[in-house]
Amino acid sequence: MSADPLDALEQHAIHVLREAYRRLQPLAMLWSLGKDSNTLVWLARKAFVGRVPFPVILLDTGNEFPEVYAFRDRYVREWGLDYVDAPCPPVEETDASLPPAARAAARKTLGLKRLIAQRRYAGVILGIRRDEQPVRGKERAMSPRDAEGRWHVRAQPTELWGHYEAAPPPGGHVRVHPLLAWTELDVWRYIKREGIPFCELYLARDGKRFRSLGERDITAPVPSGADSIDAIIAELASTRTEERAGRAMDHEREDAFERLRSAGYM
Repeated sequence: MSADPLDALEQHAIHVLREAYRRLQPLAMLWSLGKDSNTLVWLARKAFVGRVPFPVILLDTGNEFPEVYAFRDRYVREWGLDYVDAPCPPVEETDASLPPAARAAARKTLGLKRLIAQRRYAGVILGIRRDEQPVRGKERAMSPRDAEGRWHVRAQPTELWGHYEAAPPPGGHVRVHPLLAWTELDVWRYIKREGIPFCELYLARDGKRFRSLGERDITAPVPSGADSIDAIIAELASTRTEERAGRAMDHEREDAFERLRSAGYM
Protein backbone atom coordinates (compact mmCIF):
# COMPACT_ATOMS: atom_id res chain seq x y z
CA MET A 1 0.00 0.00 0.00
CA SER A 2 1.30 3.48 -0.88
CA ALA A 3 2.52 5.69 1.96
CA ASP A 4 1.55 8.83 0.05
CA PRO A 5 -1.78 10.16 1.44
CA LEU A 6 -2.49 11.71 -1.96
CA ASP A 7 -2.84 8.21 -3.40
CA ALA A 8 -5.64 7.38 -0.94
CA LEU A 9 -7.43 10.66 -1.71
CA GLU A 10 -7.08 10.04 -5.44
CA GLN A 11 -8.40 6.48 -5.19
CA HIS A 12 -11.41 7.56 -3.14
CA ALA A 13 -12.25 10.41 -5.53
CA ILE A 14 -12.02 8.09 -8.53
CA HIS A 15 -14.25 5.56 -6.73
CA VAL A 16 -16.88 8.26 -6.08
CA LEU A 17 -16.73 9.42 -9.72
CA ARG A 18 -17.19 5.89 -11.06
CA GLU A 19 -20.03 5.17 -8.64
CA ALA A 20 -21.78 8.37 -9.68
CA TYR A 21 -21.39 7.53 -13.38
CA ARG A 22 -22.75 4.02 -12.80
CA ARG A 23 -25.72 5.08 -10.72
CA LEU A 24 -26.73 8.58 -11.83
CA GLN A 25 -27.74 9.24 -15.43
CA PRO A 26 -27.75 11.77 -16.93
CA LEU A 27 -24.74 13.15 -15.09
CA ALA A 28 -22.79 16.40 -15.44
CA MET A 29 -19.86 18.19 -13.77
CA LEU A 30 -19.62 21.85 -12.81
CA TRP A 31 -16.36 23.43 -13.95
CA SER A 32 -15.59 26.80 -12.39
CA LEU A 33 -12.05 26.69 -13.83
CA GLY A 34 -10.54 27.08 -10.37
CA LYS A 35 -7.91 24.80 -8.82
CA ASP A 36 -10.46 22.39 -7.31
CA SER A 37 -12.60 21.90 -10.40
CA ASN A 38 -9.51 21.57 -12.62
CA THR A 39 -8.30 18.84 -10.27
CA LEU A 40 -11.73 17.21 -10.55
CA VAL A 41 -11.59 17.21 -14.36
CA TRP A 42 -8.11 15.68 -14.16
CA LEU A 43 -9.38 12.93 -11.84
CA ALA A 44 -12.33 12.24 -14.16
CA ARG A 45 -9.93 11.84 -17.07
CA LYS A 46 -7.98 9.33 -14.96
CA ALA A 47 -11.14 7.52 -13.88
CA PHE A 48 -12.42 7.10 -17.44
CA VAL A 49 -9.23 6.37 -19.37
CA GLY A 50 -8.36 9.81 -20.65
CA ARG A 51 -11.77 11.27 -21.40
CA VAL A 52 -14.58 12.87 -19.42
CA PRO A 53 -17.75 10.95 -20.37
CA PHE A 54 -20.22 13.64 -19.29
CA PRO A 55 -20.66 17.39 -19.93
CA VAL A 56 -18.64 19.96 -18.00
CA ILE A 57 -20.59 23.13 -17.25
CA LEU A 58 -19.57 26.70 -16.51
CA LEU A 59 -22.33 28.60 -14.73
CA ASP A 60 -21.44 31.78 -16.53
CA THR A 61 -22.33 35.15 -15.01
CA GLY A 62 -20.29 36.98 -17.64
CA ASN A 63 -18.13 38.31 -14.78
CA GLU A 64 -15.27 35.82 -14.76
CA PHE A 65 -11.76 37.21 -15.07
CA PRO A 66 -10.34 37.40 -18.62
CA GLU A 67 -7.59 34.97 -17.56
CA VAL A 68 -10.26 32.47 -16.52
CA TYR A 69 -12.03 32.62 -19.88
CA ALA A 70 -8.68 32.25 -21.68
CA PHE A 71 -7.92 29.16 -19.56
CA ARG A 72 -11.32 27.72 -20.46
CA ASP A 73 -10.85 28.24 -24.19
CA ARG A 74 -7.49 26.50 -24.15
CA TYR A 75 -8.39 23.45 -22.08
CA VAL A 76 -11.80 22.78 -23.63
CA ARG A 77 -9.77 22.09 -26.78
CA GLU A 78 -6.76 20.34 -25.24
CA TRP A 79 -8.81 18.03 -23.01
CA GLY A 80 -11.55 17.40 -25.59
CA LEU A 81 -14.32 18.36 -23.17
CA ASP A 82 -18.04 18.31 -23.86
CA TYR A 83 -18.38 21.90 -22.67
CA VAL A 84 -21.67 23.62 -21.81
CA ASP A 85 -21.81 27.36 -21.20
CA ALA A 86 -24.80 28.05 -18.95
CA PRO A 87 -25.64 31.77 -18.74
CA CYS A 88 -26.92 32.83 -15.33
CA PRO A 89 -29.98 35.06 -14.85
CA PRO A 90 -29.53 38.73 -13.85
CA VAL A 91 -29.12 39.74 -10.23
CA GLU A 92 -32.63 41.28 -10.26
CA GLU A 93 -34.08 37.76 -10.29
CA THR A 94 -32.34 36.75 -7.04
CA ASP A 95 -33.64 37.07 -3.47
CA ALA A 96 -33.64 40.81 -2.70
CA SER A 97 -33.26 40.14 1.03
CA LEU A 98 -29.72 38.77 0.53
CA PRO A 99 -26.70 41.10 0.91
CA PRO A 100 -25.26 42.45 -2.39
CA ALA A 101 -22.35 40.02 -2.89
CA ALA A 102 -24.50 37.05 -1.87
CA ARG A 103 -27.08 38.13 -4.47
CA ALA A 104 -24.35 38.12 -7.10
CA ALA A 105 -23.40 34.57 -6.06
CA ALA A 106 -27.08 33.53 -6.03
CA ARG A 107 -27.19 34.05 -9.79
CA LYS A 108 -25.32 30.75 -10.09
CA THR A 109 -27.89 29.00 -7.91
CA LEU A 110 -30.66 30.09 -10.24
CA GLY A 111 -28.59 29.22 -13.31
CA LEU A 112 -27.95 25.71 -12.01
CA LYS A 113 -31.58 25.20 -11.00
CA ARG A 114 -32.78 26.13 -14.49
CA LEU A 115 -30.17 23.98 -16.21
CA ILE A 116 -31.12 20.93 -14.12
CA ALA A 117 -34.81 21.52 -14.92
CA GLN A 118 -34.04 21.77 -18.65
CA ARG A 119 -31.68 18.80 -18.91
CA ARG A 120 -33.09 16.69 -16.07
CA TYR A 121 -29.73 15.79 -14.59
CA ALA A 122 -29.94 13.05 -11.97
CA GLY A 123 -26.47 13.92 -10.66
CA VAL A 124 -24.19 16.96 -10.65
CA ILE A 125 -20.50 16.67 -9.67
CA LEU A 126 -18.88 19.56 -7.80
CA GLY A 127 -15.38 20.25 -6.50
CA ILE A 128 -16.26 21.51 -3.00
CA ARG A 129 -14.19 20.62 0.08
CA ARG A 130 -15.15 20.46 3.77
CA ASP A 131 -12.21 22.60 4.89
CA GLU A 132 -13.14 25.50 2.60
CA GLN A 133 -16.23 26.68 4.47
CA PRO A 134 -17.77 25.48 7.79
CA VAL A 135 -21.24 24.84 6.33
CA ARG A 136 -19.71 22.43 3.80
CA GLY A 137 -18.46 20.32 6.70
CA LYS A 138 -21.97 18.87 6.96
CA GLU A 139 -21.99 17.56 3.38
CA ARG A 140 -21.75 13.96 2.16
CA ALA A 141 -19.94 12.53 -0.87
CA MET A 142 -23.38 12.01 -2.42
CA SER A 143 -25.88 14.54 -1.18
CA PRO A 144 -29.54 14.64 -2.32
CA ARG A 145 -31.32 17.87 -3.25
CA ASP A 146 -35.07 18.21 -3.51
CA ALA A 147 -37.06 19.34 -6.56
CA GLU A 148 -36.30 23.00 -5.72
CA GLY A 149 -32.59 22.30 -5.34
CA ARG A 150 -32.76 22.72 -1.57
CA TRP A 151 -30.36 21.02 0.81
CA HIS A 152 -31.97 19.44 3.88
CA VAL A 153 -29.02 19.26 6.24
CA ARG A 154 -30.67 17.19 8.97
CA ALA A 155 -31.85 14.62 6.45
CA GLN A 156 -28.37 13.86 5.12
CA PRO A 157 -27.86 10.11 4.61
CA THR A 158 -25.15 8.27 6.49
CA GLU A 159 -22.21 6.96 4.45
CA LEU A 160 -20.46 3.91 5.87
CA TRP A 161 -17.88 1.58 4.31
CA GLY A 162 -18.15 3.08 0.84
CA HIS A 163 -21.93 2.78 0.57
CA TYR A 164 -23.73 5.84 -0.76
CA GLU A 165 -27.35 6.97 -0.99
CA ALA A 166 -27.38 7.74 -4.71
CA ALA A 167 -31.10 7.68 -5.53
CA PRO A 168 -32.37 11.19 -6.35
CA PRO A 169 -35.49 12.26 -4.40
CA PRO A 170 -38.69 12.73 -6.47
CA GLY A 171 -38.03 15.53 -8.93
CA GLY A 172 -34.64 16.20 -7.36
CA HIS A 173 -31.01 15.32 -8.01
CA VAL A 174 -27.84 14.25 -6.19
CA ARG A 175 -24.80 16.47 -5.67
CA VAL A 176 -21.58 14.45 -5.94
CA HIS A 177 -18.49 15.66 -4.02
CA PRO A 178 -15.35 13.60 -4.78
CA LEU A 179 -13.00 16.17 -3.17
CA LEU A 180 -14.88 16.56 0.10
CA ALA A 181 -12.09 15.12 2.28
CA TRP A 182 -9.28 17.02 0.53
CA THR A 183 -7.68 20.17 1.95
CA GLU A 184 -6.42 23.20 0.05
CA LEU A 185 -2.88 21.99 0.67
CA ASP A 186 -3.76 18.50 -0.62
CA VAL A 187 -5.08 20.05 -3.83
CA TRP A 188 -1.91 22.06 -4.46
CA ARG A 189 0.36 19.11 -3.65
CA TYR A 190 -1.64 16.98 -6.06
CA ILE A 191 -1.51 19.69 -8.75
CA LYS A 192 2.27 19.75 -8.39
CA ARG A 193 2.61 15.96 -8.43
CA GLU A 194 0.37 15.52 -11.47
CA GLY A 195 1.37 18.63 -13.39
CA ILE A 196 -2.23 19.85 -13.56
CA PRO A 197 -2.64 23.21 -15.34
CA PHE A 198 -4.07 26.09 -13.31
CA CYS A 199 -5.03 29.71 -13.92
CA GLU A 200 -2.19 32.21 -13.61
CA LEU A 201 -4.21 34.33 -11.16
CA TYR A 202 -3.21 31.93 -8.38
CA LEU A 203 0.39 33.17 -8.67
CA ALA A 204 1.43 36.38 -6.90
CA ARG A 205 1.69 39.65 -8.81
CA ASP A 206 2.79 42.85 -7.08
CA GLY A 207 2.55 41.22 -3.67
CA LYS A 208 -0.94 39.74 -4.08
CA ARG A 209 -2.54 36.58 -5.43
CA PHE A 210 -5.93 34.86 -5.53
CA ARG A 211 -6.47 31.98 -3.11
CA SER A 212 -10.02 31.36 -4.36
CA LEU A 213 -11.39 32.37 -7.77
CA GLY A 214 -14.88 33.79 -8.07
CA GLU A 215 -16.46 36.51 -10.16
CA ARG A 216 -14.30 39.58 -10.65
CA ASP A 217 -16.84 41.93 -9.04
CA ILE A 218 -16.99 39.99 -5.75
CA THR A 219 -13.49 38.45 -5.47
CA ALA A 220 -10.19 40.11 -4.51
CA PRO A 221 -6.59 38.92 -4.19
CA VAL A 222 -4.92 38.57 -0.79
CA PRO A 223 -1.40 39.67 0.25
CA SER A 224 1.13 37.02 -0.86
CA GLY A 225 4.56 36.64 -2.39
CA ALA A 226 3.90 33.08 -3.60
CA ASP A 227 4.80 33.26 -7.30
CA SER A 228 5.36 29.53 -7.92
CA ILE A 229 3.61 26.31 -6.99
CA ASP A 230 6.36 25.44 -4.50
CA ALA A 231 5.95 28.86 -2.90
CA ILE A 232 2.16 28.37 -2.67
CA ILE A 233 2.65 25.02 -0.91
CA ALA A 234 5.17 26.56 1.50
CA GLU A 235 2.84 29.49 2.20
CA LEU A 236 -0.14 27.23 2.93
CA ALA A 237 1.86 25.24 5.46
CA SER A 238 2.11 28.30 7.70
CA THR A 239 -0.54 30.91 6.77
CA ARG A 240 -3.38 31.85 9.08
CA THR A 241 -5.30 33.69 6.35
CA GLU A 242 -8.52 31.91 5.40
CA GLU A 243 -8.80 30.56 1.87
CA ARG A 244 -11.94 32.56 1.12
CA ALA A 245 -10.60 35.81 2.60
CA GLY A 246 -10.97 37.44 -0.81
CA ARG A 247 -14.62 36.39 -1.29
CA ALA A 248 -16.86 39.38 -0.55
CA MET A 249 -19.93 37.35 0.36
CA ASP A 250 -18.02 35.63 3.20
CA HIS A 251 -17.73 39.02 4.92
CA GLU A 252 -21.42 39.90 4.76
CA ARG A 253 -24.09 38.77 7.23
CA GLU A 254 -23.21 35.57 9.11
CA ASP A 255 -26.17 33.64 7.76
CA ALA A 256 -25.73 34.68 4.10
CA PHE A 257 -23.64 31.68 3.01
CA GLU A 258 -25.81 29.19 4.89
CA ARG A 259 -28.93 30.67 3.27
CA LEU A 260 -27.29 30.36 -0.15
CA ARG A 261 -26.34 26.74 0.50
CA SER A 262 -29.77 25.79 1.79
CA ALA A 263 -31.30 27.26 -1.35
CA GLY A 264 -29.02 25.29 -3.64
CA TYR A 265 -25.73 27.19 -3.89
CA MET A 266 -22.60 25.12 -4.49
